[in-house]
Amino acid sequence: MNKKLELISNYDSSLKETDPELTLILDNFLLKQVFEESILSDKERLIVTLACLVSNQSLNLYENVVKVALDIGVTPVEIKEILYQSLAYIGLSKTYDFIKKTNEIFNEYNINLPLENQATINYDDRLEVGYDIQVRNFGKEFIDNSIQNCPEGQKHIWDFISSYAFGDFYSRNGLEDNLRELISFTFIMSLRGCENQLRIHTKGNLEIGNSKEKLISVITVLVPYLGFPRVHNALAILNEICD
Repeated sequence: MNKKLELISNYDSSLKETDPELTLILDNFLLKQVFEESILSDKERLIVTLACLVSNQSLNLYENVVKVALDIGVTPVEIKEILYQSLAYIGLSKTYDFIKKTNEIFNEYNINLPLENQATINYDDRLEVGYDIQVRNFGKEFIDNSIQNCPEGQKHIWDFISSYAFGDFYSRNGLEDNLRELISFTFIMSLRGCENQLRIHTKGNLEIGNSKEKLISVITVLVPYLGFPRVHNALAILNEICD
C-alpha cells in the first residue's frame, strides 16, 4: 500500500512554503497514525475520500485528490459514479460544480467524454428494480413498513427513493454493490444531522458484507477531513448497531 499518496505536501506543495509547521503536522498525522490504522486499499481509501470531499463541498481539495486517484488507477467511470450517486444524498445544487470540475480534469487527462453508458434499466422498471435493491440491502420488513406507514401525502417520496436513489443510481454498473454502500455511508456521515439515515446505511453495509472493521477504517481515514465531532457520531451509531 502506498501510504504517501494523500500527504498534504503532495496535494499542495505551496503549503510547505506558507504553512510548513501545519503541513508537517498533517503529513505526520496521516502517515504515522491514520494510514497505520486502516485496512482499506489505496483505491477504497481514495474513493471514500472523494465522496467525503464532495459531501463537504471541498472543491479545491477534491481537484487535487481526483488527480491522485486517476494516477493510481481509480477509473473515470468510478469517479463519475461517485458523483452521480451523490445526487441522492446531497442534491444537484452541491454536486453540479464537482461534475463540471471533473469534466475539466478529464479533458486535461485526454479522457473522452461522455464515458461508456453504465445504465442497466429503463424508466419503466426503475421503481421495481430500486425497491428490490432496497429490500436486499435493508430487509423487506423494514422497507415495506416504511412505505406502508408513511404519513398521508408522502408516499411519493418513498417512490422517489426507490426509483431515483436506488433504481437510477444503485442499479448502475461501474461500482461494486458493497462499495456503493460504503460511499453512501460516507456521504451521510459527512453531512450534519443525518444520524437516522446513518443508522439505516450502517445496517445496509453490514447486510451487504462490509464488516464493522471496514466501516471503522472508513471513519478512520476520514478523520482529517471531517474532524472529531462527526467521527464520534458515526462511531456511536456503529457501536450501537453492532452491539
